[in-house]
Amino acid sequence: MTTILGISAYYHDSAAALVVDGEVVAAAQEERFTRVKHDHRFPAHAIEYCLEQAGVRKADLDHVVFYDKPLLKFERLLETYLAYAPGGFRSFVKAMPLWLKQKLYIPRELRKGLADEYQKRYVFTEHHESHAASAFFPSPFEEAAILTMDGVGEWATASCGVGRDNKIELIHELHFPHSLGLLYSAFTYFCGFRVNSGEYKLMGLAPYGEPQYVERILENLLDLKEDGSFRMDMSFFNYCQGLTMTSKKFADLFGGPARAPETPIGQREMDIAASIQVVTEDIMLRMARHVQQQTGMTNLCLAGGVALNCVGNGRILREGPFENIWIQPAAGDAGGALGAALFVWHQLLGKPRKVVSEDSQRGSWLGPSFAADEVRSFFDGAGALYREFDDDEALCDDVAGLLASENVVGWFSGRMEFGPRALGSRSIIGDARSTEMQSVMNLKIKFRESFRPFAPSVLSERTTEYFDFAPGEESPYMLLVAPVTESRRRQPNGEELSLTGIEKLKVPRSDVPAITHVDYSARVQTVDAGRHGRYRRLMEKFDEKTGCPVIINTSFNVRGEPIVCTPADAYRCFMATNMDVLVVENFVLRKSEQPEAKDIDVDAYLAQFQLD
Repeated sequence: MTTILGISAYYHDSAAALVVDGEVVAAAQEERFTRVKHDHRFPAHAIEYCLEQAGVRKADLDHVVFYDKPLLKFERLLETYLAYAPGGFRSFVKAMPLWLKQKLYIPRELRKGLADEYQKRYVFTEHHESHAASAFFPSPFEEAAILTMDGVGEWATASCGVGRDNKIELIHELHFPHSLGLLYSAFTYFCGFRVNSGEYKLMGLAPYGEPQYVERILENLLDLKEDGSFRMDMSFFNYCQGLTMTSKKFADLFGGPARAPETPIGQREMDIAASIQVVTEDIMLRMARHVQQQTGMTNLCLAGGVALNCVGNGRILREGPFENIWIQPAAGDAGGALGAALFVWHQLLGKPRKVVSEDSQRGSWLGPSFAADEVRSFFDGAGALYREFDDDEALCDDVAGLLASENVVGWFSGRMEFGPRALGSRSIIGDARSTEMQSVMNLKIKFRESFRPFAPSVLSERTTEYFDFAPGEESPYMLLVAPVTESRRRQPNGEELSLTGIEKLKVPRSDVPAITHVDYSARVQTVDAGRHGRYRRLMEKFDEKTGCPVIINTSFNVRGEPIVCTPADAYRCFMATNMDVLVVENFVLRKSEQPEAKDIDVDAYLAQFQLD
């Protein structure tokens, strides 16, 4: 038995993944255990979980691999500061102590984190090698083109290449400071959202605006080539040398300073979001077309943080030259831990690769699960009132009825998801037919901006009835946006057509309005029998009762917190929000029956958090 532990840490979303004889047996982000969103510290808890899941001791590990090369990254940092000197001194002074104390000495940190029990050598893969490995090796393809796009690794900000059998080869790179991920993050910052977590918000805000700044961006900020490569005019940006993403020149170009966090969102921000989204999609499409021309492949694998831009992914699938695409569910830095471990197994050890028709990521359900005895013991200790079901059919029938009555349900079942998306294991679910559900769930359950769209889960064989997917096309990891079909749409009347900005949210746009965004799009998760087990059975029961195969699926957390990991996390979130029902494995709790239940003052609850 060969065991390989992959680790990503110290930059964003620390994680660990364990590969045993080529099979990914466990993977998790550190944030889920520490409850610190985007926790970047050494993933001690995630490592302990992975080893426990496999019954492996630290001393018995055969290989430990880190997902990038710190010395190369430090080289880039020093060269950048020298290039901008004497500017950037404040940023240099802030960054150096952590590098000199910790980040330059990753082997020492790894030894300390593994309690000196692992005595063998450490392996360091390049950042985009890790992304590329995470994209191709778990994919369902014998061979494929590979495209990775993110903020920055060591020097690379994007790369492309080919995967064949058990080997990957990267053939081209785009280098820092020219970065699609950092470009998008700069606009995220300027629109008042937090970098590395607010990019989803910018993408969700885009359909409320008009892309009137596209030409301004292309004429001033970028020299964009036909192959998707580009150079940025760095006088508009500040991330190389400063503590902000954009410069005064950037603010002047867009009519004033950046929006302050937590202040009202204006039409300017909506239009800016729409504009940078259009530019981003154009670059993604150009890159994809170039990669296909270079490789001649019919399949494409994607990873890196930009691959979480599911609107761009959808356009690559519909308008690009590839027949099939597969996107790593944990496309960001967390997935680098998984990719690094698989890189060692296949690329360095030369071990054969077994291609699975769905994929080998097992639904990305790679995190902890909890036995009935553990759940019962916790609820009894908490004084919770519950009903325990003996079989899944009865439970799913009962919960489907609650959903059909427009109850908001916290759904906790099986192993936790690896990656940023809830996929039916740690989800908050609701009735997609409700005209009120989007606002209710955003403001009273998730405690987040009302404009944020919710994703639909749809029974896979019914997908084409509701969304513009090709027959047989799947999106099990909720990484593709597609239009709602014309037959399901409702056209606004004259008065509704005159609405602008956030007011557009008031208009029902289809017969599943809670998941239909203002541009008639939706971020789709297809739910099949092979991957989705109990979640699939619940949806089948809901369909039987309502004739609708679509429900809302959003992550089981509130704004400012990670997705729940344990029954205790789920119960705390349930009691601290205006959620109606909690399902944890075979246990169903109704809020109205709980002795400590009360309506939540949303403003008071939000005041506990420092929110972006």
